[in-house]
Amino acid sequence: MSTLPKPPLPTLRERLAQELLSSYVGDVRARRISRRYLPSREAIVEILELLLDLMYPGYFGRRDLNEKNLGGYVEDLLSRLEPKIEREIEHCLCYGRERDDVNAEVGPCAPRAHDLTQDFMRRLPAVRALLVGDAQAAFDGDPAATHLDEIILAYPGLLAVSVYRIAHVLYELGVPLMARIMTEWAHGRTGCDIHPGAKIGPAFFIDHATGVVIGETTDIGAGVKLYQGVTLGALSFQRDAAGQLVRGRKRHPTVEAGSTLYANATVLGGQTIVGSGSVIGGSVFLTHSVPARSRVSMKDPELRVASRESLSEPDVLYFDI
Repeated sequence: MSTLPKPPLPTLRERLAQELLSSYVGDVRARRISRRYLPSREAIVEILELLLDLMYPGYFGRRDLNEKNLGGYVEDLLSRLEPKIEREIEHCLCYGRERDDVNAEVGPCAPRAHDLTQDFMRRLPAVRALLVGDAQAAFDGDPAATHLDEIILAYPGLLAVSVYRIAHVLYELGVPLMARIMTEWAHGRTGCDIHPGAKIGPAFFIDHATGVVIGETTDIGAGVKLYQGVTLGALSFQRDAAGQLVRGRKRHPTVEAGSTLYANATVLGGQTIVGSGSVIGGSVFLTHSVPARSRVSMKDPELRVASRESLSEPDVLYFDI
C-alpha cells in the first residue's frame, strides 16, 4: 500500500504572511487598503524645504543670488511650489472626504484645492515679515548670538517657529493634516513641538528649543520668550457621556505679550492666563492665572552639602553621564 507524500511544511515567510494577514483582517485599525487618497509625507517635506528657501533666500538653496538674479529665482521657486502645494492640498481634501465616508463617491477636490493654494500663496509675504521679526527677536534676546546669519542657519528654535508659521496658515485654511506633517517634521529635527493650531504673536523667540511643547489652543502674545523644556499644555481632558474626549474647546493657556518663561516651566489649563510682562521662573508648575507683571518662582530647595569623607558609602550616589 503506497503512502501519499506529506505536504511540505509552510516556510517561515509563509507563516509570517498568514499571521500578518490574519492581524489585518481581525483588527482594521492601523491599516489603509481599498482607498485611493492619502497625502505624501515626502512631498510635503519637499514643499516645506522649498518654502524655507523662499522665506530665507540664499541660506538653504541657491547660494549665488544677487540683486540681478534674485527676482528670477523667486519667480522660479513660486512656479515650482504652486503645483506641488495644490496637488497635496487636493490629496488632503479628498482624503478627508474618503475618511469620513469610505463608501461615498468622492467628488472633485481640485477646484477647492486651487482656491486654497492661491490663498496660501498670497499670505506668504506676511509670513516672511513675521519670520524676520522672529529672527530679530532671537538676536535681541540671546547675548550669545553674533549675527542673524547664525540664528537662521543654526538655531533650532527659529527653525521650529518658521515651520509653525507656514503650517499655521494651512491649518487656518482647513488643511490640518498637511500642517501637522510639517510641524511634526520640525519636532523631529528640533525637539520642539508646536501644534499648528496655536496662535502666536510676532517677535516670538524660543531659546535652546529642546523639549518645548505648545498645545493646539495656546494663545501667545507679541514679544514672548520661552526657554527649553517649557510646556504650555492642558490641565485635564474632558470626556463626554460615552467616555470620548471632548474636542474643540480651549484646553491650553494664554501667555500675554512680553512675558518670559524660563526652563522647564509648566503652565496648564485653558483658563490659565499669564498676564503681560510676567516672568515665570524655572521649574514652576502653574495651573491658575497670574496678573500682569507677575514674578512667579519656586522656593530654593533645601540642599545638603557635606564633604565626601563625612558621609558613609550608602549615602553617596555616584553616576556617569
